Amino acid sequence: MRVVIQRVTEASVRVDGKVTGAINKGLLILVGIEDADTQEDIDWLTKKIVGLRIFDDENGVMNLSVGDVEGGLLAVSQFTLMASTKKGNRPSYIRASKGDFAQPMYEKFCQALEKESGKKVEKGIFGADMKVSLLNDGPVTIIMDTKNKE
Repeated sequence: MRVVIQRVTEASVRVDGKVTGAINKGLLILVGIEDADTQEDIDWLTKKIVGLRIFDDENGVMNLSVGDVEGGLLAVSQFTLMASTKKGNRPSYIRASKGDFAQPMYEKFCQALEKESGKKVEKGIFGADMKVSLLNDGPVTIIMDTKNKE
């Protein structure tokens, strides 16, 4: 499982012109899923995301978590995060899970994130053509991959 986490002052996702999820200050989380992902990957990621100290404290030091600042969470499924660009110029998405596996994993991820954070997770619509808007704060962007824990 691979995620891109962006600290935002606002973010939203629209499908067919209708907002399906929106937050003010908080984290926009783009989620990529592969067939090798398990509940263990979900548990590790959600714990790390909720605990990430990437918001400024009163001294301007990144020392606070999303919970500390009462920030929102917006999770958007994005199969292109699993792209391989090793050969040629056209990315391969062979590592990305098909919907029958990825959609339930995405839903489990969102549920686990809600449980870990104690907050409602705003979402996009799995498999839809989504338009994501955000105002990246910092910018602060973190990439995490459960198969390459750094």
